[in-house]
Amino acid sequence: MTFAIETQDIEKRYGGLRALDAVSLQIRQGEFFGLLGPNGAGKTTLISIVAGLVRASAGAASVMGADVVADYRKARCMLGVVPQELVFDPFFTVRETLRMQSGYFGLRRNDAWIDEVIHHLDLDAKADANMRTLSGGMKRRVLVAQALVHKPPVIVLDEPTAGVDVELRQGLWRFIRRLNREGHTIVLTTHYLEEAEELCDRIALLKAGRVVALDSTRNLLQTFSGFVLRLRLDRDQLPGGLDTPVLSQDGNLFNLRLRDTAELESVLHRLREGGVGIAEFELQPPDLEEVFLRVMEKH
Repeated sequence: MTFAIETQDIEKRYGGLRALDAVSLQIRQGEFFGLLGPNGAGKTTLISIVAGLVRASAGAASVMGADVVADYRKARCMLGVVPQELVFDPFFTVRETLRMQSGYFGLRRNDAWIDEVIHHLDLDAKADANMRTLSGGMKRRVLVAQALVHKPPVIVLDEPTAGVDVELRQGLWRFIRRLNREGHTIVLTTHYLEEAEELCDRIALLKAGRVVALDSTRNLLQTFSGFVLRLRLDRDQLPGGLDTPVLSQDGNLFNLRLRDTAELESVLHRLREGGVGIAEFELQPPDLEEVFLRVMEKH
């Protein structure tokens, strides 16, 4: 099977600092994959190695079966990367920038696709504006357009919605979802964990250059999180015999952790037996932010 992206025991050292430590990933074609971790975890370093911008100290990486070192040209053509930094040429318009980007990949007469990308990223009004006149959010849209201009089968988005407004974020994700439905593999790094939870099929969590968790989003939520039961009672004390963990208490307001929804009935039964009245009741679903914090704390 040919993976969209495959890394095998990737290491990257800068002197005595090990930025990546034996990172192995297999991202399937057509996946929407999340690469998450705190600042300094190694996400951007790993992306740079996959993109051929940085040489790994050890290990191997490939894009659609093409080795990023031995077959750099083919691997790079298979990949579109939206960088975290705002990098742009101040002497060209948006349309000229995208035409030049097409030329880097040997593409001519690419205007129909350029127009479509410009439209879906809401850049129509700025298509003939000079890059240096654009706002930060608009410049980031152009970075996304540059990554898509050669229609790569694998798209890496490194913090694509940092510093952009809600309207652009929603429009961008509609377009990216469409590309994913059409078969493009999407790899996302983001600090907006609600985006990753909603979009990603699988997630890898990195910390200090190592993969500390890798599973489907659903399994991560079920394994490391759980439900939170928020109760406001008619007293500030729980009945005896209730062994459900208490996350917090503020007077008669309790937050309890449930393993699953089946445990809910047991808690309610114990409250009824103890004659405890419930004034407010809310069951909160598993949350990726809690998963992230618990995994980082564990490691």
